[in-house]
Order: sequence, then C-alpha cells, then structure tokens
Amino acid sequence: MAEPNWPDLEYDEWKETCETLHRWTQIVGKIRLSKSPWVNHSWHSTLYVTEKGLTTSVIHDRESSFAIEFDFISHVLRMSRSDGREMSLPLKSQSVATFFGSCLSCLDELEVEAAIHEKPNELADAIPFSQDHTHNTYDPDFANRFWKVLLQCDRLMKDFRSRFSGKASPVHFFWGGLDLATTRFSGRNAPEHPGGIPNLPDLVTREAYSDEVSSCGFWPGNELYPTAAFYSYAYPEPEGYERATVPDGASYEEKLREFVLPYRAVKAAGSPDRLVLDFFLSAYEAAANLGKWDRAALEGSRYLKILQGRAKTDGSAADVRPRAATRPTPRG
Repeated sequence: MAEPNWPDLEYDEWKETCETLHRWTQIVGKIRLSKSPWVNHSWHSTLYVTEKGLTTSVIHDRESSFAIEFDFISHVLRMSRSDGREMSLPLKSQSVATFFGSCLSCLDELEVEAAIHEKPNELADAIPFSQDHTHNTYDPDFANRFWKVLLQCDRLMKDFRSRFSGKASPVHFFWGGLDLATTRFSGRNAPEHPGGIPNLPDLVTREAYSDEVSSCGFWPGNELYPTAAFYSYAYPEPEGYERATVPDGASYEEKLREFVLPYRAVKAAGSPDRLVLDFFLSAYEAAANLGKWDRAALEGSRYLKILQGRAKTDGSAADVRPRAATRPTPRG
C-alpha cells in the first residue's frame, strides 16, 4: 500500500494563519487546563489529533461533561455537552479577541464556567486574548494541510511509542509550542531545569522536566526556526549527544539544542515513514546509550511483544480480555 501523501507546509506561506491558530488553540487548551486536575508533566492540558482536527477529549464539569473540537474539514469549532446540547462557531479570518469572546459566549450558553489566564504561554508576544486584534488570519486550506500533517505524525508517533514499554507519554498536542509530541522516560530523576521559557512559570517547566527524558515530535516552525520540522531532544543532554549519527537530512541545531529533520526533507524522501521513524530511533538511542538508560528493562516486555506480534499477523490479540476482566487464582 502506498504511503500517505504529505502536503506542502512552508512556514513563510502560512505564517499569519499559523500565528492566529496558535493562539486559538491556546484558548481552547486553557479551558481544558482550567477544568482538569493537574497531571504530571502537564498532560492534563493537551489536545489530541482526531479524524477531523484537534480535540480536548472529554472534560468533566461537576455532574456533566463537555468537549471542544477544532474541525479542519468543515472549519468550525464545536462545543458539545453530555446532555446533548451543542454550540459551534465558524473558523474564519477573525481576530483572536473576537474568537475569544465567541468561545466565552458559547461556554455561557452551555452553562460551563471556565476562568482562564488571558496571556498566551511560551510566546514572547503575549498580548492578552481579549486585546489581541493583531492576529486575525485564517486560511482554511493551510489549516487543513496542517491537520493532515498532524494526522500522519500522530500515526508514526504512536507506532514509535508502541516500541517502548517503560513510562511514555501519550501522543499529544501541546498548544504552548504548537507541537505534537511523545516522550520516553528513563525512570530516573533529572537535575532541576533552569526555566526561563517566555510567559511560562518556572515551576511548571521544572515539573515538566523533573525526570530524565528523550522526547520527539513535530512543529510547523516559528520565528526562531521558520521551517516545519520533526525534532528530538534529551533532558538532561548527555555528553556527546550532539555528535550522534542521525539520518541524512537531519542535524543538531545548537540554538535549539535539538536534532531536527526538516519537513521538506521528509516530504521528498522515497519513504517518509521510514525516514521519520529512523530519525526518532537514532536520536532516542543516542540519549539512551550515552545516558546509560536500562534499555533491556525499558524495551524488553516479552509479553507485550507477543501480543503486538499476534495483533500484527492475525488480529488475535483483539480477542484477549482486558486485565480488569480476569482475577488471579486466590492463594490459601
């Protein structure tokens, strides 16, 4: 079967839409953040890729629940409650301030109370949402392309994540950096992070990087690095990490302290899937080997591998009952 198409996504061509959409996703992400109990590494605040766009997933609100979804096919933001009520607003060129006000109005109609901090995170240009009339561009074609790229990245990152049996994050969308990511953990604590990320409390950064990690992902580019790219980094970065061997086309960016693989190189590759997975694996292996991770324990679940093998060959693993459905034999 042919590999999926990877659409053009040059940062300079959709910069204005990207900057506006970045702030819109922050508004929706902050709504989820405000209504969710804190989970390690801020995993409670993220969005997730869907067959239409991005979603908060279910958010519990007292005795009820709701969810918010960006639909980049029909180009609407949809808010729905578990009692069947639904509100939507069109995704079109409009200021961040207008979008923010419309979101609050929809929440009021659905009787959802959500107080959020108005300044965007991780952005030096942190205009409060209600005052931001600067960012006001939405090109539906580029928003759709961005989602299509995220869809393929989600697929590959879930494949990559499945090969690790230690602690690993879900594949999730961080609205602070506008990136899709998944992270592997060594199981050891990390030195305290210095912080200093624009408009992000140092306490949040230090909790996010409290453990030793190898992280990988995709982001569409920004002013610092105006090129869509896949990335991988380690924290703490072991000695010699920057000299690790990675696939042709990838390199270590000193100013980012990350390995990057430009999206255009992936798009032009004979097998984009193989290039991306080889990139993720080589950067992870550099972090794990140089950092002396216990790879045998973190990658060696023989039971998981057996189940994955069965599922891949004949689907029989789908018939296995979940653990909660069985009980061990009592011991006298």
